[in-house]
Amino acid sequence: MEEPDPIEIPINGELDLHTFRPSDVKYLLEDYFDACEKKGIRQVRVIHGKGTGTLRETVHALLRKSDRVEGFRLGDEGSGSWGATLVRLK
Repeated sequence: MEEPDPIEIPINGELDLHTFRPSDVKYLLEDYFDACEKKGIRQVRVIHGKGTGTLRETVHALLRKSDRVEGFRLGDEGSGSWGATLVRLK
C-alpha cells in the first residue's frame, strides 16, 4: 500500500486538527509552531473541536510541555469557544 501524499497546510496562524490523526498531533503542533515562528507569527489558533474533549486535553497537555509556548487559553465566542485554543508563542 502506498503512503498518502503529505497534507500541505497554510502557515497563517490557524491550525485545524480535524483532518489529522490524533497520533500525529504531537509532531504536527511542534512543526507548525516552528513554521509560524519562522514567519513571525506569535499567536496561533488551534482548532480541535468540541466533541468529547479528548483531543482538547491532548493538545493542552502537549502545550504545557512545549518550550515554545508562552501561554494558552480556550477561545472566546468569536474564536471558537471551547472548540479552539489560542496559543501565545515565545
